[in-house]
Amino acid sequence: MKNDLESIDPLRRLAIAGAAAMPVVAALPGTARAAVLPGAQAPDFALRTVDGKEIGLSAQRGRHVVLEWTNPGCPFVQKHYDSGNMQALQKRYREQGVAWLAISSTNPSSRDWLEPAKLAARMIGDWGASPTALLLDEDGKVGRAWGAKTTPQMFVIDPQGKVVYAGAIDDRRSTDPADVARAKNWVVAAFDDIAAGRAVATASTVPYGCSVKY
Repeated sequence: MKNDLESIDPLRRLAIAGAAAMPVVAALPGTARAAVLPGAQAPDFALRTVDGKEIGLSAQRGRHVVLEWTNPGCPFVQKHYDSGNMQALQKRYREQGVAWLAISSTNPSSRDWLEPAKLAARMIGDWGASPTALLLDEDGKVGRAWGAKTTPQMFVIDPQGKVVYAGAIDDRRSTDPADVARAKNWVVAAFDDIAAGRAVATASTVPYGCSVKY
């Protein structure tokens, strides 16, 4: 398995107040994909869950949403699940009314691809993951539209449909589960700011992890 650490250029930080309503994107070097930036209106999508139901992002309007790009074959993803970190975050924020959508954009041609039942068995059965939904983006259209480059990669969306955080899950670029306890978790920091009624202080970071297997 290839442990391919990959990152993108730092995302440009945008002021949330007064941001334009149209989606804001930034070109990524060497690719036609674009990254959705804080301050942008979240591009809508509808995807099938591992059990065949359709979930649309627009249906979550009125509450906060977390998007988590995932791939259980990636050591960086394994770090956050083997440590119990990602499951704890899912449980914590879902209990607060947040919709947590985990998305697999792994192409069926990749050796990391798992058929839906096996993906669910790995993430929900073995790891005890509890996202609101585990979604399949096998043609990669949604991942490319959002500029998802790594697994894991995180986005936080506010109840009005604006992106308020985009980037890495934390500041420890390693595959060591022990680093989770020493890391500053950017998703937690974003929600702490939201709970305090202030703008998200660190609205964008450089994501790290394995490349999304488009």
